[in-house]
Amino acid sequence: MPLLAFSQIKNRNSRTQKSFVVRAGKSRVNESIKFGSNSNDIKISKTDTDDQLSIFEYIGYEKVGPALHLHFSQDEIFHVTEGVFRFVVGEEKMELNSGDTIFLPRNIPHTWIQLTDKGRLTYMVQPAGMMEEFFRQMSALTNPPTTEEIQKIHIAHGMKVMGPPLSL
Repeated sequence: MPLLAFSQIKNRNSRTQKSFVVRAGKSRVNESIKFGSNSNDIKISKTDTDDQLSIFEYIGYEKVGPALHLHFSQDEIFHVTEGVFRFVVGEEKMELNSGDTIFLPRNIPHTWIQLTDKGRLTYMVQPAGMMEEFFRQMSALTNPPTTEEIQKIHIAHGMKVMGPPLSL
């Protein structure tokens, strides 16, 4: 039984052991995850933090956002660095401008939509969960997924779709 307990302990030696810089317009892992003309760059990977934190930069050129969804085990923090975004968190609706930050607690349905022609967000997911894998899988789809396929992908990555995305 003790050996089984040790098998569940994450190897802490995989954690990044030195500082690093991710330059503007670049991703930590040299990939840009595209959704149309919008991108999600991984700035700090979960592999850098023993799955404790992931940080992403979203750059948007389309006035879109994700479906209303919730995360079972992750909190999110969004910081608007450019543009204006509308967020819905539970029953609350609010607009965030450049410089504003919002905390989205786990298990609360939320979504957002970009209101300006260009938008930029830096956001953190804690603990990291499966967000990096989720973005890769969604961006790799070659055909528009069905509602059932979208829900299946969300559930497999620790989330659940609760409703449609916002529209203007």
